[in-house]
Amino acid sequence: MPHHGVTAPGRDHPRSGREQGSNRTWGTPSLGLLLMALALTLPDSLALWTPARAHPLPDQGQHARFSRIVPQLRNTFGSWNLTCPACKGLFTAIDFGLQKEPNVARVGSLAIKLCKLLKIAPPTVCQSAVELFQDDMVEVWRHSVLSPSEACGLLLGSTCGHWDIFSPWNISLPAVPKPSPQPPNPPAPGAPVSRVLFLTDLHWDRDYLEGTDPDCEDPLCCRQGSGLPPPSRLGAGYWGEYSKCDLPLRTLESLLRGLGPAGPFDMVYWTGDIPAHNVWHQSRQDQLQALTTITALVKKYLGPVPVYPAVGNHESTPVNGFPPPFIEGNHSSRWLYEAMAKAWDSWLPAEALHTLRIGGFYALSPHPSLRLISLNMNFCSRENFWLLINSTDPAGQLQWLVRELQAAEDRGDKVHIIGHIPPGHCLKSWSWNYYRIVARYENTLAGQFFGHTHVDEFEVFYDEETLSRPLSVAFLAPSATTYISLNPGYRVYQIDGNYPGSSHVVLDHETYILNLTQANEPGATPHWHLLYRARETYGLPNALPAAWHDLVYRMRGDTRLFQTFWFLYHKGHPPSEPCGTPCRLATLCAQLSARSDSPALCRHLVPDASLSDVQSLWPRPLFC
Repeated sequence: MPHHGVTAPGRDHPRSGREQGSNRTWGTPSLGLLLMALALTLPDSLALWTPARAHPLPDQGQHARFSRIVPQLRNTFGSWNLTCPACKGLFTAIDFGLQKEPNVARVGSLAIKLCKLLKIAPPTVCQSAVELFQDDMVEVWRHSVLSPSEACGLLLGSTCGHWDIFSPWNISLPAVPKPSPQPPNPPAPGAPVSRVLFLTDLHWDRDYLEGTDPDCEDPLCCRQGSGLPPPSRLGAGYWGEYSKCDLPLRTLESLLRGLGPAGPFDMVYWTGDIPAHNVWHQSRQDQLQALTTITALVKKYLGPVPVYPAVGNHESTPVNGFPPPFIEGNHSSRWLYEAMAKAWDSWLPAEALHTLRIGGFYALSPHPSLRLISLNMNFCSRENFWLLINSTDPAGQLQWLVRELQAAEDRGDKVHIIGHIPPGHCLKSWSWNYYRIVARYENTLAGQFFGHTHVDEFEVFYDEETLSRPLSVAFLAPSATTYISLNPGYRVYQIDGNYPGSSHVVLDHETYILNLTQANEPGATPHWHLLYRARETYGLPNALPAAWHDLVYRMRGDTRLFQTFWFLYHKGHPPSEPCGTPCRLATLCAQLSARSDSPALCRHLVPDASLSDVQSLWPRPLFC
């Protein structure tokens, strides 16, 4: 193997700034309104492409962002003396004008200029991104913000209209009384144990190119078009790079080929994000090629082992764009769901393929006493711009989930839930409803498994009455990709096996990585090895929710134990900057926060702190 140096440029890549409330006047009010609409959407999407260090807390999402910018917008439009009738008339005219194709291109042209002027992204990225997003974005605004009453309610206040796109909502729970909590019984000595391989966030970059600049100006580097690094810095490694880079196919094939020592496996949970992070320049054909290529690779190396996938936020294009099923025609997600059903039909039964084709979610029974539910978490996503139309239980997925859980409870089955985006990172109403569902069916729900954050963490659920009794835990497994500045990795869960009376709960888990520093040495071959076992490393009595709750509070006072967690959180390649007290508390708070925008979950974490003190930690991602 030729020598390919390893460079570790560090993780000092800030999340992109979002310049809001500019004082510049854009000419006519109608032109300013159009740019405002795009400015509210475009930066949020582009922010996902700008490298940021792995951070422990979720973004506040659109609702909080709107809340900050609304006073500035109202001041701006107030200075124009824009009356309510004039506002509604203006937005009616805009809505009518956007029905014509040429106006979509005109809006896109203005958005490109705005993107370049504010330096939201490099000029070529601005151009490609707007051209990719403009049709879907304008379609969303036609159905939502460009409704005259909603837009003017946002800009001029409630006397002119009602802005309630993200207003609270609730799903209905059955009238069946909740059974008394029954903690699972530990398995008897010698009881069967299942090994479940967990793959997430593979992010194959078909344009990865060794030797290229790993610190280019684009949001994704180490690829054709990144250019060569300066003489003072080494180029991208052969197997991957500690930078804002994804993986070549050979590294993913190495992962799958080298699974032997971690197996054998009873089944595989695969929670999405197959394509790379070059989301400003992706076509449907690109996404389908990634889907079929990686699916074929998984089938090649895992053979007859059943694989159960979930849909990630990067599977679509534009990224995060998952319209609810009531959106039909070319804007719908049918092209993607049909392709998934075709690619995965050897893994999924007909009942699962049916709901997959409709909404990207499904349920099936891998074993007689276990029900598996795969959720499409894009319907909870803060970045799914289609939810601006209606964010109330998109696709009826949560109500469907309740029916599945109630039926499982009636049968005496246990349930595993898999998904991509963790519930603590969802829109508030979706997240709080999901939290309520988990609490109601705590006896039935045996495991929750997610990805998306690329780091190794978890989210503890508590009873809603006191927020003090741990009743479930969601495991957030680390990514296969290196993005950003991480070792490649995967997870194996040991689960109470298949026998009458099995609890099907997680008994332990193991994390495996590829050390890029070693793999990229001259003459080296990749060696995937065990990084750690959870119970052994953290001294856990078991892997039940209370054990993870106790671990958080032990790490609060034991900085050495926390540093171990911090090292493993980053798959053995933590940032060079130390994680001080604010960083540690924010990271630990995230492990307690399976419900978004709920700082009360961390109220016991900081001794002698008021709720406002904890809230000061909660909304802001800390780039530790």
